[in-house]
Amino acid sequence: MSAACRAPRIAATTRRAAKLTVGAAVAALVLTACGSGGTSGGGNNTNFVTSTGGISTVKKGERHDAPVLTGKDLTGKPLSTDDYKGKVLVVNIWGSWCSPCRAEAKYFSTVSDQVKDKDVQFVGINTRDPRSDSAIAFEKDYGITYPSFYDPSGKLLLKFEKGTLNPQGIPNTLVIDREGKLAARSLKALNSKSLHELIDPVIAEK
Repeated sequence: MSAACRAPRIAATTRRAAKLTVGAAVAALVLTACGSGGTSGGGNNTNFVTSTGGISTVKKGERHDAPVLTGKDLTGKPLSTDDYKGKVLVVNIWGSWCSPCRAEAKYFSTVSDQVKDKDVQFVGINTRDPRSDSAIAFEKDYGITYPSFYDPSGKLLLKFEKGTLNPQGIPNTLVIDREGKLAARSLKALNSKSLHELIDPVIAEK
């Protein structure tokens, strides 16, 4: 086959590769991957103390401000993290389609009840579920009673500044201290023990 005949195929292949690259970048940006987490993250000047277990923490006084999240819950009612000022906020990012999310859900249900009298509020961000009824059924199945934002496109996740304790996968869990600053992050699914290890030091702060 002549070079002239091969050229259109090469060009078409190049265009397809470019589209795939762009698609992969968009997928990464909105955190569509349902992964098991990692052991490092963030960016420069974060002062992280990162364990091999995928949990990162920042010392009090060196933390970045968390964004105020506003939107609607799974039933369409307004929801804002600003309503929980002065409380430790535990933000869990999940999807009903995500196997690690299903694995950790029962622990979040239990621990959220255990700490609710300690000025702690759990809030979920449900993402990449095209229909909220799937997410509602998930919460019912696992006994989740705290509210979740319905964020199918992942827009709320992009509000966290890169280089801070920003989300980097699903599931992720963030802990915001009483001053509204990002204190800790997990990049993996958690059980009761690891969830307490993530949030208890922040709850104990004065």
